[in-house]
Amino acid sequence: MSSGGFHVHGPHDHAVEHATHGHDAAHHGADHGSGSSTNKIAMFTAIVATVGAIFAYMGGATQANAGLMKNDAAIKKTEASNQWNYFQSKSTKQSLAELARDLTPAETEKAKYQAKIDRYEKEKNEIKTVAEKLEADAHAFDQQSEAQMHQHHRWAQATTALQVAIALAAIALLTKKKWLEYGMYGVAAVGLGVGALAFLHI
Repeated sequence: MSSGGFHVHGPHDHAVEHATHGHDAAHHGADHGSGSSTNKIAMFTAIVATVGAIFAYMGGATQANAGLMKNDAAIKKTEASNQWNYFQSKSTKQSLAELARDLTPAETEKAKYQAKIDRYEKEKNEIKTVAEKLEADAHAFDQQSEAQMHQHHRWAQATTALQVAIALAAIALLTKKKWLEYGMYGVAAVGLGVGALAFLHI
């Protein structure tokens, strides 16, 4: 109601004004809450993507290391095989020298063959030591390669989990589903946990 330039509010006017302002405030609060959630998910995605990139790099590095160590193991095995072949050659020569010593009647010839036998025996022991060392090195490289591959699998698992978390974050942004947000945090936590196991070589 208006009178002399003054506007007088009735009870209905107050109710409408209160309802309108209340709706505007609630709408503003909802927008603010949605924006805050969107910002959190965007920040989460950026952090997880960065960590995932680091995990992916570590996975590639450990796989490369495993390949190099496996190659080193193969080289050591080949060298050890060559040494054992050399050992076998010396054993054959020693056997022939022993046969010649036993067949010859002359003592001077026996002494000459015995000296050869002693030399072959000494050389065989040296070759055996080298061959066993090469075999041990090959075994050590094999074990290191397996450890690196195990670590690589851990990094790969962690990277995959983080990629799933990022996918869930994208879906959560589109659908505004709260349970998807909880899901992305949970999967990311699993990925970080597996990454920690990889870092600790477990």
